[in-house]
Amino acid sequence: MISSESDEPRRSKGQSSRTTILLTAAKLATTKGLTGLSLGDLATEIGMSKSGLYAHFKSKEELELATIETAAVIFDSEVLQPAMKAQAGTERLKTLASSFLSHLERRVFPGGCFFASVAAELDTRPGPARDRVVEILGNWLALLRQCILEAQDLGEIDPNTEVDQAVFEIESMLLAGNFLFVMMNDPIHLTQARRGVENVLARLTVRMEPKQKRSAHGMP
Repeated sequence: MISSESDEPRRSKGQSSRTTILLTAAKLATTKGLTGLSLGDLATEIGMSKSGLYAHFKSKEELELATIETAAVIFDSEVLQPAMKAQAGTERLKTLASSFLSHLERRVFPGGCFFASVAAELDTRPGPARDRVVEILGNWLALLRQCILEAQDLGEIDPNTEVDQAVFEIESMLLAGNFLFVMMNDPIHLTQARRGVENVLARLTVRMEPKQKRSAHGMP
């Protein structure tokens, strides 16, 4: 079998073009919607011909699924990986919340959290794209839950805490911060979300009983 030396550069160029397309698609999806993505929009944004884009994706569904996977990789790098370096328990939970809010403030995606955006769009639209987003959101909630369970094991959080309720409250703070920040373009809402998460954790934190004061006679 004869191999051309130009095969590898051609593959590398094609992969580079695909990466550029998907990064652009992930960002546009948070402002135009995943279903609103069109090859025309992408071609204009990237400066590529429509025929060039068609060479990379055989269908709109393939483009949507590839865009979701690209966003998942970005989310992992920007939000999940920093938290994995933190100590398990409340420290990791705080880092998750902080990293999430930081990626909003830095406008990693121009329309806020990619998955909050497309979840609202796909919630009544059955199909592979919705199924994948549901799976990713489920993994995110499971990670928050794991952090709380670990914090309980470490004695940081009250063992009687309703874990699922705590996860719901923390996620609500983060989603509200995302929505209001995008709508109002005011970082105060990210600060409020951060304080909200801190308030939830403060309520759940195990407080050490103060040592009983010694009597005047030196007896305990």
